[in-house]
Amino acid sequence: MVSSVFQLQCSCNNYPWGKKGQKSLAASLCAKTPNTGFEIDESKEYAEMWMGDYPVLPAKSLKSGEELHKIVDDNKEQLLGKTCIDKFGGVVPFLPKILSISKALPLQIHPNKELAAQLHKQDPEKFTDPNHKPEIAIALGPFEVFAGFKDNNDIQALFSALPPLERFLPRKDVNFDNEVLKQVCYKILTASDEEIRTTQVELAKIPKEKYGKQAYIVDLLPRLQEQYSKEDPGNLVALLTMNFLSLTAGEAIYVPADAPHAYLSGNIVECMARSNNVLNTGFCPRADADSIELFTSALTFSPHNAEEVKLGTSKTEKSMHGKTSVYAPPMSEFNMLKTSLQDGGKETIRAIGGPSVLFATRGSGTLVADGDTHEIKEGYIFFVGQGVEVSYEAPSGLDVYQAYAE
Repeated sequence: MVSSVFQLQCSCNNYPWGKKGQKSLAASLCAKTPNTGFEIDESKEYAEMWMGDYPVLPAKSLKSGEELHKIVDDNKEQLLGKTCIDKFGGVVPFLPKILSISKALPLQIHPNKELAAQLHKQDPEKFTDPNHKPEIAIALGPFEVFAGFKDNNDIQALFSALPPLERFLPRKDVNFDNEVLKQVCYKILTASDEEIRTTQVELAKIPKEKYGKQAYIVDLLPRLQEQYSKEDPGNLVALLTMNFLSLTAGEAIYVPADAPHAYLSGNIVECMARSNNVLNTGFCPRADADSIELFTSALTFSPHNAEEVKLGTSKTEKSMHGKTSVYAPPMSEFNMLKTSLQDGGKETIRAIGGPSVLFATRGSGTLVADGDTHEIKEGYIFFVGQGVEVSYEAPSGLDVYQAYAE
């Protein structure tokens, strides 16, 4: 029988939007796990550290080197519990990550379950599972993101005030609703390089006051152009139709399946349903973009303003000492606990009826679980099987995130 609590080792991928070398929190946390051989190359960008049992970039047992999905598969009843198995199958139903973002990720959506199953059947190499991928992102510091659509009235205000945008309207004097918004996104994404470049040049010449409360567009436009180009249609879709949020540490967003989003900068904790399916259409070379028809036909229009994107926290009954809050998105695959201890703090998390993955992002202390005491400090990651109570003690302070399913 495997231990129900064991330390994990993880690795980072090297997408070009990641932060370089030691500037990447994902890489620096990954490197803190002892005895893994992971060394940071200052010439490489490190984007994401994955901490789940997904077979792409899988976590492994630090002690044995065995991949987490194999350990789980061999010990389903013990580690997942019958309820979780019946509900989600014999896998950990969520995938936590640390992301370090230096420039905009591709403008993307994650297909819903029905579409994901269809795409997986058609092209299993590209769409590697039949699951959906709603997700949350929690800021670990300043975090900028485009997510969901603006209120239609705000989009209408821009297209009415800025003549260069008329070329993307289905007809003159149109009133924006979701169908018009979908048509406008399609027209922008399918426009020629020359149309996109010309529109951006013209927008840059319009005085800031013409943008009203959305004058931030003028400042962000050259920044996005420098990252990708004046021909990238993602610049216009993101700036004109999507919410732009600047979050601080602890603030979070929820992105449902089929909702457009593009993270712009910062370090975050991300967690999602267990999937790796994505459709990209902007902030990437045109040759790398996925089907625009598929992207626009799948779009969802919730959230439809900045406040609807945000995900708050609440107290949790799992905490015995009141030092833990919960991020609870409107989906069944996971919640995320955050335990924050100051000097000399203690906390106990009641046993959870499903698996969890916990990881420290600040400080150090001890973790007591399943009869054993473990050192835990910044960068350490643990898998915890169902039905196990977890206690922390941290003389010098400790922040721990714990993704779990029940």
